[in-house]
Amino acid sequence: MVGIIGAMTPAQPDADFAMQPIGHIASDFPDKFGIPRQPVLAPAARARLVLSPPFSDPLAVRGLEEFSHLWLTFIFHLSPDRRWAPLVRPPRLGGNARVGVFASRSPHRPNRLGLSLVELIDIDTRGGVCLELRGCDLVSGTPVLDIKPYLPWAEARPEARAGFAPEAPLRLAVGFSADAEAALATRPDGASLRELVIQVLAQDPRPAYHGAGRQGGEARVYGVRLRDVDVRFQIDNDAEASRIRVVEIVPA
Repeated sequence: MVGIIGAMTPAQPDADFAMQPIGHIASDFPDKFGIPRQPVLAPAARARLVLSPPFSDPLAVRGLEEFSHLWLTFIFHLSPDRRWAPLVRPPRLGGNARVGVFASRSPHRPNRLGLSLVELIDIDTRGGVCLELRGCDLVSGTPVLDIKPYLPWAEARPEARAGFAPEAPLRLAVGFSADAEAALATRPDGASLRELVIQVLAQDPRPAYHGAGRQGGEARVYGVRLRDVDVRFQIDNDAEASRIRVVEIVPA
C-alpha cells in the first residue's frame, strides 16, 4: 500500500480549475450598497436561486426539502476581477485597521469565492428547479457554484472564537417619516418591506468611515435600493444615540 500511495501523481499546486455556475440569485437587493454584511442580519430578505440546465433536473435536489438551511458557494461577481491585496480594511474595525485578507470575509479575494448560510423555504420543481430562500445576503444576479445542506451538529460550534467580530454588530434605531409610512401603506408587501428596511438600515449600511460615531454630515440624504423601491434616509446624531430616519420611499 505504501508503494501505491508513493506512486500517485500529486495535483499540480498552481493548476487552474474550471467552474461553471449552477444557477443565479434573484433577490431583494438590486445593488451592492445596503446588502447585509452577514446573512443572519436581515431575516426578512427574500431570494430565489434559479438553477440552470443541466443542473435544473429535479433529481439533483431530491431530499433537499428535509434540510432547513443551506450553504451556498458563490462568486463575488461585482468585485473587480483579479483585484486583491494581502491586507484589507474590515468595516467592523472602522474601515481603517488592516487585517490579512484570509482573516476577513472581504469580497476582494484571490478567487472571489463567497460562502453564505441561508434558510430554505420551499423548492419549486415545475419547469425546472427554483429554491425559495430567506435571510439571503446576495445581490441579484449572483452566480452560485454549489449547494450543500447545513448540518448543525457538525457546523454549529458555540465555543469557537470569532476574532475581531465576536458578536453581532450594534443596531441603530430606525424611524419613518409620515411620507414613508404612507408609501408603505399603499403596498401589498408593505409590512414585509418595512421589516426589511429596518433590518437593513439598523446595521448602518454607510461606508465604515461614515460610521454612526462620526459627527457632521447629518443632513445628507443616502439612498439604498430594496426590491423595486429607493429608500432614502438620514442619520440623526442629535439624539443620545445615533438613529436612522427614513425620509421617503419612492419607486426605483
